[in-house]
Amino acid sequence: MGILIVFILGIANFAAHRAVLESGHPLVDAMPRLFRALGGRMSFVVEFAMLVGALWMVSAGSTGWAAAYLCYSAVNALAAWLILSGRT
Repeated sequence: MGILIVFILGIANFAAHRAVLESGHPLVDAMPRLFRALGGRMSFVVEFAMLVGALWMVSAGSTGWAAAYLCYSAVNALAAWLILSGRT
C-alpha cells in the first residue's frame, strides 16, 4: 500500500513541477543553470531520482521513507501553490 501512495504522490509532484515550470514565474528563471538545462527538464531528473529512491526504500519495508516523501510532497505542493497563485 505504501508503494501505491508514494507513486501517486510522485505523479502529483511531477504535475506540480510541470505547472510551475510552465508558469513563466520569475523564480523559474532564477533556477541554477544546471536545472534549466533542456528547457527545465533536467530538474525532472532530480524529481525522478527522488521518487525512485523513495519507492525503492518503501519496497524494502521502510515506512520512514514513505513519511519523508509525504512531507516532501506537502512542502512541494505548498511551494507550487504559492508560486502559481502569485503569492511569491
